[in-house]
Amino acid sequence: MIFAAGLGTRFKPWTDTNPKALAIINGKSLLQRNIEYLQKYDITDVVVNVHHFADTILDSILANNGWGSNITISDERNEVLETGGGLLKAQPYLQNEAPFITLNADILTDFPIDELVQFHQEKKALISFGVSNRKTTRNFLFDETNQLCGWENNSTGEQIISIQNRVLHPLAYSCVAIFEPTVFEKIPQRGKFSLTETYLSLAEKNLIAGFEHNNNRWIDVGKPESVVVAEEMFGE
Repeated sequence: MIFAAGLGTRFKPWTDTNPKALAIINGKSLLQRNIEYLQKYDITDVVVNVHHFADTILDSILANNGWGSNITISDERNEVLETGGGLLKAQPYLQNEAPFITLNADILTDFPIDELVQFHQEKKALISFGVSNRKTTRNFLFDETNQLCGWENNSTGEQIISIQNRVLHPLAYSCVAIFEPTVFEKIPQRGKFSLTETYLSLAEKNLIAGFEHNNNRWIDVGKPESVVVAEEMFGE
């Protein structure tokens, strides 16, 4: 699933008239680049959630025949639900016997999904997601085995600890995750909520593991000025 429903408030003025998922990086939209990224790992059945300029995204998918993938739309035009609520709304399209991947439309990376899948299987985790040792305003907190134990806001000092009495180290979320389909039976939140809330609420009783990768390209194309950096980083 690719999360593409956000309002893109950090990406104004582009998002006053366009969805951020269709921002162009070296001739290709963020959405196209992420669909092609998944194709490299033979993932061609993709759910895309839509809200902000939903029709523009739908038109682009149709005009390009899904860039070679089978695209299912999870329609959030009535209310944007954030990542957690968006995942829960897309449950009918994702719930089967196999794990599924999620990523954010405004992230570009060459993060190795095949290695994440192998890590997830070896850990027998409910959820595994990519993390790296980079500077960010918010971090997840992990123990020595990279089990998720908490979260902190580096600007305010706020912490949420799900598992107490462990030595913790901070790592940054890479926005690429793999879930067991049984996660839908366990998510306590409803309505509009972030996946961060879900991770922290499930971490106490379920294994949520961080797959550390520090040698891959990764950028949050969150602001207009990040486009130049993304185009230098992803020239192909």
